[in-house]
Amino acid sequence: MSRDGFKMGDMPLTLVGEELKVGDKAPDFTLTKQDLSPLTLADLGDKVKLIAPVPSIDTKVCELETIRFNSEAGKLGDGIVVLTVSMDLPFAQSRFCAAEGIDNAIVASDYQDHSFGEAYGVLMNELKLLNRSIFVLDANNQIVYVEYVKQNAEHPNYDAALAAAKELL
Repeated sequence: MSRDGFKMGDMPLTLVGEELKVGDKAPDFTLTKQDLSPLTLADLGDKVKLIAPVPSIDTKVCELETIRFNSEAGKLGDGIVVLTVSMDLPFAQSRFCAAEGIDNAIVASDYQDHSFGEAYGVLMNELKLLNRSIFVLDANNQIVYVEYVKQNAEHPNYDAALAAAKELL
């Protein structure tokens, strides 16, 4: 299934995969961590999860979003995992995290098989990048908050996502 109505600047985009909704069980995925080892949903444990797919950490909005969620993760304590997902190679993610002091959030890549992008309905068909989105999951991996950002050049609703996560802590 695919969905239209999304953009990157002026470029229209089609998202591949089913749109997830509040109340859905979060699908599993396999990402690649910066040390090239796999990361799955189960690896994140029974904590609250704030998952933020972004097109690329090499763009300003994605950079600022990742920095913001890393900062917020440091304030929220051990009951939450913040995960940023992009198609950037793990080596680039590692350099970015070191340069920006990203140490409270996990940054992982979906470059190998796009399992996250397809399962969460955020894979941009035209660019093979991830659409800016936010998913908040409870400890049982039920989705309690979803935002698919229509224009990838815009920021997500940080306050709403963080409020949804804080309610679960």
